[in-house]
Amino acid sequence: MSAPSLQAFQDQVSELLLRHRSLLDVLSKTGQSNASVNRAVTKAITECGCIELHATKQTFDMGADLEQAKELAGTHVDGQLCENCREAISSELGRNLFYMSAMANLLDIQLDEVVIKESQKCSTLGLFNLS
Repeated sequence: MSAPSLQAFQDQVSELLLRHRSLLDVLSKTGQSNASVNRAVTKAITECGCIELHATKQTFDMGADLEQAKELAGTHVDGQLCENCREAISSELGRNLFYMSAMANLLDIQLDEVVIKESQKCSTLGLFNLS
C-alpha cells in the first residue's frame, strides 16, 4: 500500500475534523500536539533510555568541507529508538500532521505547494537556508 499524497491526506482530515473546526481550536491543538511530540522524545531519553542526549557546544571548523562540518556538528543523540518509543513518537508526529493539515485546510493552503516552495527555497539557498 502506497502512502497517500499530502493532498489526499488533507482531504481526509477535512472530512474527519468535526469537533475542532475553529481556527483557534486548531491552533491550540497544534500547540498541544507539538508538546506531545516533545514529551514522547523526552520519555525515550528519561524513562526508556533507548536514546541518550549528550548536548555540548557545537564546534565548527571553517576549513572543513560540508561532510566534515556535518559530522562535527552532530545531533547530540546517542543510540537508536526502541520499537515502543519509535511507535509512540511516530503516533504523536502523525497527530501533529493531522492538525497541521487541518490548519492548512482552514486557511486554504495546499501542503503540496508548501513542500514544493520550501524545497525550491532550500535548493536555491543551499547552505545559506539557515534552517
